[in-house]
Amino acid sequence: MAFPYMEAVVGFMILMYFFETYLDLRQHAALKLPSLPKTLEGVISQEKFEKSRAYSLDKSYFNFVHEFVTILLESAILFYAMLPWFWKKSGSFLVLVGLDEENEIFHTLAFLAGVMIWSQITDLPFSLYSTFVIETRHGFNKQTTWMFFRDLFKGICLSILLGPPIVSAIILIVQKGGPYLAIYLWAFMFVLSLVMMTLYPVLIAPLFNKFTPLPEGELREKIEKLAYSLKFPLKKLFVVDGSTRSSHSNAYMYGFFKNKRIVLYDTLIQQCKNDEEIVAVIAHELGHWKLNHTMYSFIAVQILTLLQFGGYTLVRNSTDLFQSFGFDTQPVLIGLIIFQHTVIPLQHLVSFGLNLVSRAFEFQADAFAKKLGYGSALRAGLVKLQEENLSSMNTDPWYSAYHYSHPPLVERLAAIDEPDKKAD
Repeated sequence: MAFPYMEAVVGFMILMYFFETYLDLRQHAALKLPSLPKTLEGVISQEKFEKSRAYSLDKSYFNFVHEFVTILLESAILFYAMLPWFWKKSGSFLVLVGLDEENEIFHTLAFLAGVMIWSQITDLPFSLYSTFVIETRHGFNKQTTWMFFRDLFKGICLSILLGPPIVSAIILIVQKGGPYLAIYLWAFMFVLSLVMMTLYPVLIAPLFNKFTPLPEGELREKIEKLAYSLKFPLKKLFVVDGSTRSSHSNAYMYGFFKNKRIVLYDTLIQQCKNDEEIVAVIAHELGHWKLNHTMYSFIAVQILTLLQFGGYTLVRNSTDLFQSFGFDTQPVLIGLIIFQHTVIPLQHLVSFGLNLVSRAFEFQADAFAKKLGYGSALRAGLVKLQEENLSSMNTDPWYSAYHYSHPPLVERLAAIDEPDKKAD
């Protein structure tokens, strides 16, 4: 008797749903607490706390509904064999338009087109509610309906433009890869990631946002001076018009080797009236670079990708696996989808482990900025970002340990303050 792979996958998905819902309930209870954590008393105003609490609770209620609908749909799709039904229908569509359904590339692209349409239909109500109800209610959304659908259309066009050649290449590699299939797949994805990291900020990101050089002035001079002191090869310093879509703020850096760029959200500049706070945030980001966190994370992702492809090569010819999910053929893309479902338990463990490492990196980057003399400014900047983004002030320790890639503000402030206390 064949092992019931599909039933096991659906069972684990439901089990994880209940576990994560339990964590969500713990976090929801923490969000309902009527007072600030002691560490934040006198640091965060009561007005900001009340606004943050209301915003977080709205998002929490929304999350309960969204996650319930998601698990319902995903379980039904697998349990009622909707994937093989849709695969056959996509083949029938090819015949209808005069194409060969035996051509796996055409068949796969037709299947993906249908999946994309389905995803847009099921995701759109949630995206609209999140953007135009929750984000608008709490003063974050700056998008118009026209801008929302224009961005959606651009994203679909990019998927239509970039998806077919990538999917076609993967299918051909699997069909021709032989014993070194895992290495070939990894090499392709490695090159693709480098190409996309190079092209995205230059060609794709400008389709959605406007990037302008940071004007000459004290802030630019301080950032350039900091970068020079750390031998960071800063080539360009941009401001992005994030305020056209949201009042949330952020900063990030990108680029390879000697061609680095730093991007500041205009909302960050507006919210942090003190230049030192912005420079401290940049010092934290440069700490990730100086301490090689970005490189370590990239290497970890590459290793995990190679291991995943190695696992896929072991099961891709398993007739029992495909039949368990209702397929009487073994298409490449379907094999990848099924494999991703069967390794969900490992993915959860890996995600948890990566979050632990990421949190450690955040503490190290904070400590790095503090050693440069930005301790007080970083503390003020983190508090300002927490306030202006209405981030959750009270967090459940189990929830944050499982979900958060960044430590809660209370923990970060305690870590920044700890050396000073020891010195006293």
